[in-house]
Amino acid sequence: MPSPLFADRPAQPPEPGAVDALISQTRRLRGEVDAVRRDAAADEDDPRQRWQRALCDLAVHQLDDLGAQLGQLRAGVPVEVPPGMETGGEAVRDADFTTDPGAAYGLPAPARTGALLSRVGSAEWNLLTDEVSWSEELYRMFGRTRENGPMSLDEMPTMVFAEDQPLLQGMVTDCLIDGKPIDGEFRIVRTDGRVRTVHMTGEPVLDSDGCTASMWAVLRDVSELRRSERAVRESRAGLERSRDVERTERRVAVELQEAVLPPWRGSLHFAHDGPAPLDVAAHYLPAASTGLIGGDWYDALALPGGDALLTVGDLTGHGVAATSSMAMLLGALRGMAVAGIRPAALMGHLNQLLEASVQPALGSAMCCRYDPVAQTLIWAQAGHPAPLLFRDGTGRALRRPEGVLLGATAGAAYEEAETRLLPGDLLVLHTDGLTRGSSTDDDTGARRLLALGPRLAGARDAREGVRTVVEEFGEESREDDACVMVVRVGH
Repeated sequence: MPSPLFADRPAQPPEPGAVDALISQTRRLRGEVDAVRRDAAADEDDPRQRWQRALCDLAVHQLDDLGAQLGQLRAGVPVEVPPGMETGGEAVRDADFTTDPGAAYGLPAPARTGALLSRVGSAEWNLLTDEVSWSEELYRMFGRTRENGPMSLDEMPTMVFAEDQPLLQGMVTDCLIDGKPIDGEFRIVRTDGRVRTVHMTGEPVLDSDGCTASMWAVLRDVSELRRSERAVRESRAGLERSRDVERTERRVAVELQEAVLPPWRGSLHFAHDGPAPLDVAAHYLPAASTGLIGGDWYDALALPGGDALLTVGDLTGHGVAATSSMAMLLGALRGMAVAGIRPAALMGHLNQLLEASVQPALGSAMCCRYDPVAQTLIWAQAGHPAPLLFRDGTGRALRRPEGVLLGATAGAAYEEAETRLLPGDLLVLHTDGLTRGSSTDDDTGARRLLALGPRLAGARDAREGVRTVVEEFGEESREDDACVMVVRVGH
């Protein structure tokens, strides 16, 4: 249950200054504990001082781990899993906790055991008298009563997992025969059936002749810590898998988008034989707040008979689902336009197609059909911003015919509007992500677009007109991707 002081306080990321202060406190405490540890090592023959020194070693290791974790907290989520983070042993350290965390104090570096303690007990086995001494905590750790007494070195393996018994026996043998220190982990089954993980450190005690007289050890119950480490490893692995999926999805979405959208490099010219040919250019602007590609599109297509199709649109969502739906919708739109279906009827068919799709989505779209002979633009829209018409340096939005979002209502009917274009006119077609940035609304963005009239009037071609719009809106911290198309009517 949370503390009543903080129960009503929303979770907030730690302030950098607070983490720095904790790192400084941990560093100072580490130095003080290490000083106590050196004092405790004065008399190697005193079991009490050996116990105190062992506890100080554990405390120093614990503070080293704490310093490393605070350093990670200050640094944030790593881009990749650094070497050594696969286990809780050698955690990545902050600059204040380098390979030797005590170097800043001129302190000797302890041998790292790499784990925090939750329960600590001590034991000593006298090889000369066969006496065994256990601390009270060790009885509780093994679930053993005082009446049953401590276990000898021969009895210890009976509580250890079968696959871990060779490890324990090897550590004890190396300590007693070769004088090597003990440092390892094994799992035990307590008398109540509970499984615990125990970390054991220790060393031999030599007599005056240099022979091993006894062995002392510190045993820590690290079961909860190991479970936490597994959870960290699993969550980190899950994070990496998620990142891999996102990278793959982005790559597929980009490839699909590039395969579908017109690969223009500069302007595209239509209706060369007509009295008023079109000069067309377009640009896609990705969202700043997501690494995934959205469902925005633009297209211009020469139709049978000399007309030109002009369209922009936007589907909800991001990633492969959005781009695949966009590809389906744009392919259907092209096919119906080539078949001669008028813009209003075309919007109705797209609405029906999106409603029946296995991946339900909403979309806005605008479809224009330009007749270069009559110099007329016939267009329909589905919940989409109207084209902006610039004439003689002044811009205005065309009157929108009725039309609801694609996929919103079954059997929706769409209206058409017709506008006569004059040589020198310039049209700007765009998706709403262009004018809906993080700090502006649609009306403000539309006014900014219209204010570009004098600059657009001086554009030499459609490509330069697109560049003007992108210079004005390209640096926006937009929450959604966007498309812009500039169409210039030739003389």
